[in-house]
Amino acid sequence: MDQSRKLELKRLACRARMGIVEGVYQAKSGHPGGSLSAVDLLTYLYFERMRVDPANPKWEDRDRFVLSKGHAAPALYAVLALRGFFPEEELKTLRKNGSRLQGHPSMRLCPGVDMSTGSLGQGFSAAGGMALGAKLAGRDITTYALLGDGEIQEGQVWEAAMFAAAKGLDRLVAIVDNNDLQIDGTVGEVNSPYPINEKFAAFGWNVLEICAHCFTEMEEAFRRASERNGKPTAIIMKSVKGKGVSFMENQVGWHGVAPNAEQYAQAMAELEARLAELEGRAQNG
Repeated sequence: MDQSRKLELKRLACRARMGIVEGVYQAKSGHPGGSLSAVDLLTYLYFERMRVDPANPKWEDRDRFVLSKGHAAPALYAVLALRGFFPEEELKTLRKNGSRLQGHPSMRLCPGVDMSTGSLGQGFSAAGGMALGAKLAGRDITTYALLGDGEIQEGQVWEAAMFAAAKGLDRLVAIVDNNDLQIDGTVGEVNSPYPINEKFAAFGWNVLEICAHCFTEMEEAFRRASERNGKPTAIIMKSVKGKGVSFMENQVGWHGVAPNAEQYAQAMAELEARLAELEGRAQNG
């Protein structure tokens, strides 16, 4: 990936962060912290890696994405809007009555959503079923699932991991958003899932580790994940909860709290300054 492309992805991710903050602020509720930590990954998948068609969201041969950590819906919505699945203005309707953008993703309501999620662990199981279905049908489809590091405390996650390895689902890629924080504190304090890499390896998975905010590392990891060897691949990405908004970064209190008017203004000012910087760098070559 050349520098200009990486710069464009950074600009898109910054715009998506603005969409996250806008949506959560307008809703007066939501989950900004884990949305901001995951949005670089979603930007990369939808703009660089996945085979999708916004004009035909139900295209049978599209790649699939399952947001197993469904509370990070603001990040998915922001990226889907940028990708053209629905108007960006609609992000302001997050969690409102009659909106297609509910607090957790609904495949019945929102174009581009491949699985309704919210109950932690279940999305990952659904992703395994999608990957098996594609394999049985002989379709060249890759299924991606994003999990939280708190989510993998669920036993269902490890049942799904065992199933995927047993069935040789090498077109299934799990990504763990390892920001080390969940609603009640650090994941280590609540119920430590560490070492995450060794657990997935023990269940028969290929395991890769990356920085969640580095597109160069993402590119290499997903390239390696596309090399089929009969095993599913887990990508453990070390992230910063609240990434991109200074007062939200690494703060457990921003797991599920909306900013007030003053905080909203500060967050948007920071992101607008960042976007202006990135656009200036693009103009200067």
